[in-house]
Amino acid sequence: MISQFTRQMLALTAGVLAAGAAVAAGADLGQTSKQATNWVAIAMFAGFVGLTLWITKWAAAKTRSASDFYTAGGSITGFQNGLAIAGDYMSAASFLGISGLVFANGFDGLIFSIGWLVGWPVITFLMAERLRNLGKYTFADVAAYRFSQTPIRTFAATGSLVVVAFYMIAQMVGAGQLIKVLFGLEYQYAVVIVGVLMMLYVLFGGMTATTWVQIIKACMLLTGATFMALAVLYQFSFNPEKLFAKAVEVHAKHDLIMAPGGLIKDPISAISVGLALMFGTAGLPHILMRFFTVPSAAEARKSVGWATTWIGYFYILTFIIGFGAIVLLTQDPGSYYVDGDISKGLKGGGNMAAVHLANAVGGNVFLGFISAVAFATILAVVAGLTLSGASAVSHDLYATVFKKGNADSASELRVSKITTICLGILAVFLGIAFEKENVAYMVMLAFAIACSANFPVLFMSVLWKDCTTRGAVAGGTVGLLLSVGLTIVSPSVWEAVLHHEKGSALFPYSSPALFSMSAAFFTIWLVSVLDRSQQAAKDRAGFPAQQVRSETGIGASTAGGH
Repeated sequence: MISQFTRQMLALTAGVLAAGAAVAAGADLGQTSKQATNWVAIAMFAGFVGLTLWITKWAAAKTRSASDFYTAGGSITGFQNGLAIAGDYMSAASFLGISGLVFANGFDGLIFSIGWLVGWPVITFLMAERLRNLGKYTFADVAAYRFSQTPIRTFAATGSLVVVAFYMIAQMVGAGQLIKVLFGLEYQYAVVIVGVLMMLYVLFGGMTATTWVQIIKACMLLTGATFMALAVLYQFSFNPEKLFAKAVEVHAKHDLIMAPGGLIKDPISAISVGLALMFGTAGLPHILMRFFTVPSAAEARKSVGWATTWIGYFYILTFIIGFGAIVLLTQDPGSYYVDGDISKGLKGGGNMAAVHLANAVGGNVFLGFISAVAFATILAVVAGLTLSGASAVSHDLYATVFKKGNADSASELRVSKITTICLGILAVFLGIAFEKENVAYMVMLAFAIACSANFPVLFMSVLWKDCTTRGAVAGGTVGLLLSVGLTIVSPSVWEAVLHHEKGSALFPYSSPALFSMSAAFFTIWLVSVLDRSQQAAKDRAGFPAQQVRSETGIGASTAGGH
């Protein structure tokens, strides 16, 4: 029955894509280009979609249980998982966003790369092995190991869904704008296509399909970015100093692009943004979920090592790509800038710097390849987000809170698939509704929430023996509410998005993480220290057993499903 339904859905999606290609064929690319539709890009895009749908069909045959659906049965190796984590992490914000920030601001655009990368040692040395030894499907398994299940899982699921929602909106908006720019499709059609494909991957392939889509996408992205960076350096005799000197010469800001302070001007904002990017990584549910797909704690540690290697290498490439775009795109302003005027900015906006550079160094064929890669980047991340959101509802809320741990695997899987459909539909509607909003702010908010709500609870529950259920829930809730509230009343939302009078923002900094994360940790400590309840005594008594299992793996399963 599943296979028949799968074939029907694949046929339906093929029809949607064919219709989309037909629309694209007759569409005008508007602001982006006055040329004919790029059929090479569309062919590569369709080829990638076809390949990933075949992977989904293959993975569907292997997805028999909740363990298979959530964690690929624990059958992913450390190397494969490292590539998949890198694929999950190298999102549209990384590929298009960082290269665009470097293109616009030079050196200071690197603050995002450094912040995101520095988060990985925290995960390597403090979290990866403990997560694999204590968890089953979600990070709430770890946070709730010795605590009262209902309150901590309710909070953890809520925090996960809020992070997933903001992260997903950003990816859907990015996907819609990218396909609109590249293929001439209407924005709404582009978002619907992404939503349908994402639901197919998750519904039928689960974590197995999502993992392999991420691995393929990571390989394609690393290959494309490497070629682009080498093509840029080739024009400067592989001498980065010549590249930077030429960029300083042609950029409107000249020497300012090689100095810090161009993007984030005050020290408190810089520290706060850095904290959000660094510790937010350790609180992203779709990243944490990946550590349950490997067969052992040693493989979990190995996967982080590989992920850090690939991600670090990739961020070096984005720096070269950003500076290459500064130099090479200005040499042909008629092709890449609005009305051929550099002062009016790039066609399609600053986030299109890497895409335009692909055309500059490799023509239509390479542009088509990068277009497919950029689309794959967004699609894989959205699939991972959806899976983590679905698991939060089905495993943490339905199976543990509502059914008190008595739900069978089949019913849990059914709830997860229903949630996937609901999340997919919600993502499409929110993606369309937020079409005009700034994607960077939503990504920043997702990281700020993750580091303020999820990370303190996870960190303290695993490493502090006196942490209690009340303390964890109270601290996590304070971090969640404060991070959202302060962001709304900050200039980046209050003035830029809600259009209030300049200077009227109640919170003066661009990121709340320094304040909201500190408040979360302080609240967890204070409430836990003051907690003298019977449950608190149980929470503290359970720490030695948790510590032994988290550090040795004794009692943890060596295969998926635990």
